[in-house]
Amino acid sequence: MDVAVFILVVLAFVTLSGALVRLVRVPLPVLQIAIGAALAWPARGLHVEIDPELFLLVFIPPLLFGDAFSAPKRELIALRSPILDLAIGLVFFTIVGFGYALHWLVPSIPLVVAFALAAVLSPTDAVAVSSIVDRNVVPARLMHILEGESLLNDASGLVMFRFTVAAALTGSFSFAAASLSFLLAVAIGILAGIAALFIAAKSLQILGRITSTPAEAQVLVMVLLPFVAYLIAEHLNASGVLAAVTAGLLTGYSGIVRHMAVSARIQTISLWSMLIFMFNGSLFILLGLQLPDIIRKVPPELTTRHWLFEPALTVLLLTLCLIGLRYVWIWIGDMGAVLAARLGKRKAEPFGFRVRLAGSIAGVRGAVTLAGILSLPLTLQDGSPFPARDLVIFLAAGVIICSLAIASLTLPTVARGLFEPGEHPGAAEERRARVGAANAAIARIEGLASDGSEGEAHMKLAIAESVASIYRRRISLSDGADEARAEARESGRIELGFRLAGIEAERAELQAMLRRGDINDHTARKLFTEITFSEAILKGREPRD
Repeated sequence: MDVAVFILVVLAFVTLSGALVRLVRVPLPVLQIAIGAALAWPARGLHVEIDPELFLLVFIPPLLFGDAFSAPKRELIALRSPILDLAIGLVFFTIVGFGYALHWLVPSIPLVVAFALAAVLSPTDAVAVSSIVDRNVVPARLMHILEGESLLNDASGLVMFRFTVAAALTGSFSFAAASLSFLLAVAIGILAGIAALFIAAKSLQILGRITSTPAEAQVLVMVLLPFVAYLIAEHLNASGVLAAVTAGLLTGYSGIVRHMAVSARIQTISLWSMLIFMFNGSLFILLGLQLPDIIRKVPPELTTRHWLFEPALTVLLLTLCLIGLRYVWIWIGDMGAVLAARLGKRKAEPFGFRVRLAGSIAGVRGAVTLAGILSLPLTLQDGSPFPARDLVIFLAAGVIICSLAIASLTLPTVARGLFEPGEHPGAAEERRARVGAANAAIARIEGLASDGSEGEAHMKLAIAESVASIYRRRISLSDGADEARAEARESGRIELGFRLAGIEAERAELQAMLRRGDINDHTARKLFTEITFSEAILKGREPRD
């Protein structure tokens, strides 16, 4: 009962945060962390012990799967070089550079444990970044690189974290063995994601052949897909994170959705939107719930003179160190890309200073870091306490909060003005797609109208003209001259007003019929659902200035 009440309380505050974020004007992750900390700060406040393995299983697969599924695949493929450079090269650069810096700054932390903390701090959280800064003020190229990096560096960072922890436990480390194990973990993780996708496709095929199968059964297959991918990979001692990402990236290309009924597709989209919001919010509130206990247990190694100043200064320096390492690596990669372009006699497109700075600050840390560091074992193999465990947990939590705070305060200012004026490439692409689709639809309608007997020709042509006029207005809205676009926009608004008024009248009449007992709840629910979808489609077509 206590667990159920706790879950309901967390979900209630996730809902509350969605409303409060419009009032307080702070990034949603920061607000949710603050809510969690406020709930846990009193002595009798809300407290929870997190099982890191369970935490990773419940939160990470669906979140990464959702991010991978919605990520722009074409852009990720086009930007694969800088993405892989950050997702793999920067991880190793961070482990070495941050590990030595941490060991120098806090000598009580053994070097191998410092490397473990550096590895678990290397994954970034693009979800938090997208909630901090508006996509419309950040260059699309930079945002795509950050998204792709965050999808892949979770896997590389956690795999290296496991190796460094194993080295701390055994007291030995082999670079060759670690490299081979890393490649195997990556390869098996990718294969596990493909295998889970195959299982899901076969399951949907079987369900589709069974008559009267509820759409909810097909939706459940899609909900279980990232968890199956994660568990298969983890069972094989590979990267479950990469398996979930692989399944998400390939779901769209696999054509798996063609085995789903239309109603199942609509339900899946709606359900995933809700789940992503719920999991993201719960994750940051749980992070906030951990903070008071971590702060109360400030390690004595950081409090030689001042209880608060020295720990805060140490966390700030470590966060700035991560930002600095990130900037150096981005600069090196940028210069390398420029040199390669010049050698290949291609046009170079280097990032400017502000874009590199924005990309460095945007490397905030999140839930993967917290879950990973909390999974540190309590003891070594000989039974002695794991060295500096409480200290590195405190530092990891501090860096998460500090990186979020720095990004929240500085990233909107740094990113402002970076977006080049003019039409957004995505908007231009969408406009071309709308025009092309509308022209294809008109050609098809006119072809159908010309078929058949002469007796039907007049009726078909009248109906075809009525339907084709809708597509012609879309073309005018997307590709016409200014006057034509204004006229089409105004006629569209008038038509939209009439149709929405009709829908509102339908809804009112159905409610009256339900109250009178003329229809039952089942009939009313079905018709209300149809009306709601129609209304959503109409509002989605509303002409914009």
